[in-house]
Amino acid sequence: MSAAATHTRRSLAPLFAPASVAVVGASNDPRKWGNWLARGAVSGESRRPAYLVNRRGGEILGRRAYRTLDELPEPPELVVLAVPIATLEEAVDSALAAGARAIVAISAGASDSAATAALDAALAARVRAAGAVMLGPNCLGVLDNGEGLQLAGGPLPPGPIGLISQSGNLALELGRLAAEDDLGFSRFVSLGNQADLDATEILLDLAEHSDTRLLALYVEDFRDGRAFARAARDVIRAGKPVLVLAIESGDATTRAARSHTGALASGGGAVDAAFRAAGIERVRTPRELIDMAQALLRSTRPTGRRVAVLADGGGHGIIAAGLAGAAGLELPVLGADTVASLREQLPATAALTNPVDLAGAAEQDAGAFDRTAEVILGSAEVDALLVTGYFGGYGEYASDVAESELNAARRLGQIAQATGRPIVAHTMYPQSPAAYTLREGGVPTYASVDQAVAVLGRLATPRVGRPSAIPEVPPSAPPAEGDGYLAARDLLAAAGVRFVAQRTVTSVGAAGQAAREIGYPVVLKALGLLHKSDADGLVVGLADEAALVGAYGRLDRRLAPSAFSVEALAQVSEGVELLIGARWDARFGPVALAGAGGIYAEILRDSAVALAPIDEEQAQSMLRSLRIAPLLLGARGRPPLALGAAAGALVRLAHAAAIHPELSEIEINPLLVTGTEAIALDARVVPALPLGHEETD
Repeated sequence: MSAAATHTRRSLAPLFAPASVAVVGASNDPRKWGNWLARGAVSGESRRPAYLVNRRGGEILGRRAYRTLDELPEPPELVVLAVPIATLEEAVDSALAAGARAIVAISAGASDSAATAALDAALAARVRAAGAVMLGPNCLGVLDNGEGLQLAGGPLPPGPIGLISQSGNLALELGRLAAEDDLGFSRFVSLGNQADLDATEILLDLAEHSDTRLLALYVEDFRDGRAFARAARDVIRAGKPVLVLAIESGDATTRAARSHTGALASGGGAVDAAFRAAGIERVRTPRELIDMAQALLRSTRPTGRRVAVLADGGGHGIIAAGLAGAAGLELPVLGADTVASLREQLPATAALTNPVDLAGAAEQDAGAFDRTAEVILGSAEVDALLVTGYFGGYGEYASDVAESELNAARRLGQIAQATGRPIVAHTMYPQSPAAYTLREGGVPTYASVDQAVAVLGRLATPRVGRPSAIPEVPPSAPPAEGDGYLAARDLLAAAGVRFVAQRTVTSVGAAGQAAREIGYPVVLKALGLLHKSDADGLVVGLADEAALVGAYGRLDRRLAPSAFSVEALAQVSEGVELLIGARWDARFGPVALAGAGGIYAEILRDSAVALAPIDEEQAQSMLRSLRIAPLLLGARGRPPLALGAAAGALVRLAHAAAIHPELSEIEINPLLVTGTEAIALDARVVPALPLGHEETD
């Protein structure tokens, strides 16, 4: 559980704007952390006293080195510890005794994970008891450009982005990429082990920082994932976008899953579900993070997906149009009046329908760009404009052309602002004065056309209903008993899910009696198998007692199951088979899933995921989002199926999962949806493994 989830919000002013700083482990050796941090502390001496501490004393960076914190002329508000891990506990105690209100522990933890966890817990308890805060251990440090605080492994350019990262090198890469796009950082926090301060608490603090307009995070461990999602939702509602570079759980997690639901909802499914609910923009590479940060900081979202492409060469226009179509953007043909207006000012060879090709007009007058953009966006026939090609390079021709290009760049920004329709640009000259002017004027500008199109596609993606509620996990019910099909059936039937008629039998005579009671044709299942169809442990359509006796004997000889299930045969041809399920995610708790069902569930991989529990509206939305949704809604003249009944079954299953954390996975596959009902044909539950018994490859 994170500190933010269990403690009242604490002031982080001593961390970001301390009255004084002390670096313990300061060094003259430029290869050591103690030297880098000492230089950073000294660089802010005009703002606050900086004290360098080294047990040998002497001079460091031309300043007195104190042997201990006790020798300092005043209590240090922020203490940075660059000491060996073996002395970290002692150093933390000394810092707290000296009056520190914030500690940054650079020291890397022990190689043994249990020892690291024990040390982190002990340090956090000491710090909290003293009313202080601690960043780390095993972190890169902290930076606040507005406060002149440079206590990290390397400088980052100033700007409006608040950065939280569990990787120091990744933060440095983001700094380089941001500088290329004329962006920078207000604050940077390296999380490290999150022994005390975690991503959620720092996120909430940065949300109130006036110099921070957008928050970017690289997070490997969310701790309490729902608390993080709620914090991000509140930040976004307050007007600050949140971008997160989040890693997947990996193939090993998927391989360890024991049901279709576990496989389909593993990895990034829970992350995506939480992020959708919170309104977080998820990215998967450092470049994508900076690309989206530029767009969100400099532009607005288009109100639709209609895009015009404006190029100064046929090749760029054709490529951009193709990429835009592949990204789901629409390229409408421009209307006759718009084409006529463009014809009046462009060469006869110009292409004017969409994409629009200036056909060399800008070589004589770069103003052709802004005049054309004004006509297109003023027509209200499109929601956004993509400019692509050579723009930015004309300034190399001559000084008067350079001035014309800069004027055009300024006008493009003004046109986007005046019409409320964004312009996104790609230029072959991303570091040119014109490119800088575009960015300054609110036109996100990129070095490749695929970057520009990808950003525009994401900006135009509908965001209906986001951010929304992050559901609370209800109190746990008494633990469910047993596992497998019968336990799942009992649990879900008690929750209100409908199943076909069924009898459990252990002899061929009992099977015959059960079939007569249920009524032929019947289905025979060998119990105790995880995926009965894969093991050929399922026989359907047994029309009479002779067929049943034969099937029973074959399954018994080959599989020797402990028992059999005799069930009524559902008319599968009359409906659609769905998979509905839920699993417990270590970071985000119970996660519900709906998808295409039957034996091809993992092959089709047509699924939707949401944090559980869910309500009827969410369940219907999940089902409607599936690629097979037209089959449920009535495709090609077929009558619609019982979508409401299917949604109800999903709601009941998700709630059952949420109140049974002792079950790692619950699944119905298939759930047969007909025109009148949704009925479960098979189900399973998978108990969670005891701590210390996690599955491995």
